Amino acid sequence: MKNLFFLSSTLFLLIISCGDAPTNTEVPSSTPVTETPIVTKEVKEVTSPIQDYSSLLGYYVGQFEAKNEVKKNGTFANKITISIDSIQGDSIFGHSIVAGNDRSFKGILEKDKMTASVHEPGDDKYDGRFNFMITENGKGLNGEWIANETKLKVTERVYDLSKRAFEYNKNLNLPEDLQWSELYSADDEYDAFEALTPDVITINPSKTVLTKDKIENFYKGDLEVIRNSIYARHGYSFKNRKMRYIFDRIDWYMPIHTDIRKKLTAIEKKNIDLIKRYENHAETYYDSYGR
Repeated sequence: MKNLFFLSSTLFLLIISCGDAPTNTEVPSSTPVTETPIVTKEVKEVTSPIQDYSSLLGYYVGQFEAKNEVKKNGTFANKITISIDSIQGDSIFGHSIVAGNDRSFKGILEKDKMTASVHEPGDDKYDGRFNFMITENGKGLNGEWIANETKLKVTERVYDLSKRAFEYNKNLNLPEDLQWSELYSADDEYDAFEALTPDVITINPSKTVLTKDKIENFYKGDLEVIRNSIYARHGYSFKNRKMRYIFDRIDWYMPIHTDIRKKLTAIEKKNIDLIKRYENHAETYYDSYGR
């Protein structure tokens, strides 16, 4: 009887113990919690490469030569400066300076070939179309020019230009080989040609104040070239054919302006006034053999 009672009590306690068993499955705080990382794909923005065309901007200088036979009294060659001012998308803008004319142009640049076809405004009889190629990553430019007006003495020209920066330099002198040079004459029937003398290379009126004693016995041609050397140092583009004939052959000369009056120094202005006074009355020098 006692054994039966003890067995019943034990069974009762066992049932109660099972019922009170904890149901909480929370991980004890002492156990580290590992979070599963969220895997994301790195997104890289894909952009087309942008080429910098600023290196193409600037001045390109050289001879502007007649392509075909020149009609009577035409000019075979002039020095020209082509300036590329800006490139916007496929559009190219700039201007040309030659023979005293400054003309803007615009057109299309084919960037894969580095070729351009540009047009001048068309409101001047000497306007036309430039077709050119930019070479050597912007170090050169060559091509052709075709006039709008077919009755001009020169209707087509070619050019092979080099890129150069312009900087005014008062110390630029006339070259020694300029002495004894003929002054241009458009009339081939002349038996005598005006020529320069060695005096022309002895004076630099951009850095030295001249006196009447220095120039009063100079010939007219020498004085004219000496005076215009001031304008040439400032990059003046000459309309005067005779001065183009002289200065276009000088390596440092670079036409980039059609008006340089505001750029003249005090010394240059003073010397221009003095030279003009003697130039008007100076004797013309002729050499019957042209030298």
